[in-house]
Amino acid sequence: MKSSNFRKLALLAGLIGFLAFVGGCGKKVASQAPASTPAPTAVTPTVTLNASPTTVNAGETVTLSWTSTNATDLDIQPEVGRVAPEGKTPVQPASSTTYVITATGPGGSANANVRVTVGSAAVVEQPKGQPGVNELFEQNVKDAFFDFNKADIREDARQALTRTAEFLRSYPQVKVTLEGHCDERGSTEYNLGLGERRAQAAKNYLISLGIAAGRMETVSWGKERPFCSEHTEDCWQQNRRAHFVMAH
Repeated sequence: MKSSNFRKLALLAGLIGFLAFVGGCGKKVASQAPASTPAPTAVTPTVTLNASPTTVNAGETVTLSWTSTNATDLDIQPEVGRVAPEGKTPVQPASSTTYVITATGPGGSANANVRVTVGSAAVVEQPKGQPGVNELFEQNVKDAFFDFNKADIREDARQALTRTAEFLRSYPQVKVTLEGHCDERGSTEYNLGLGERRAQAAKNYLISLGIAAGRMETVSWGKERPFCSEHTEDCWQQNRRAHFVMAH
């Protein structure tokens, strides 16, 4: 009897152990979350700024040029403002100026600067017995003439303006007013507009030859101040011009 009970207890213990083993095997192992990949680090911007030339006289033009990397916003001070990631722009500093460019991007910001030195325009003293600036102006600065109802620069006008540019480069202290004139045909209003286009065309041509825009102003007289009052083509041609006056 005791032996039979013992066997029953042994079988019961074995069954309990087996069930415990099966239950343990049935438990799922909790899965681990995959390791997250760190976000890439933003790269700090770089920027350069150059000026050509770095030394000028008052009224002359300087070209600023710049390059950058990893920047989304660029700004040049003073006066220039926001610019593209790479480029060039002309400036005309009135006095010695340090230009600063700031480049900003996801990785931070960077700066660069360049100094432009502005000197006073040289005053040229003429030796005794030599012609003065006013006389040289009259000798070398020639008007540009135009065809009827046009503001295109003709070949003879190019030659005259080239000689004028040579004089202005030699005397950087001289500033001029370009007057636009027309012949008597057409309305007063129309000729005022045509005279302005002629004066501006002459100015733009001088700028293309290296003369600073700040040294030149334009005004249109239309047909109100004729150089010749006869009603002939020869006379009308004299009135179709961009005329130079030295500013004081």
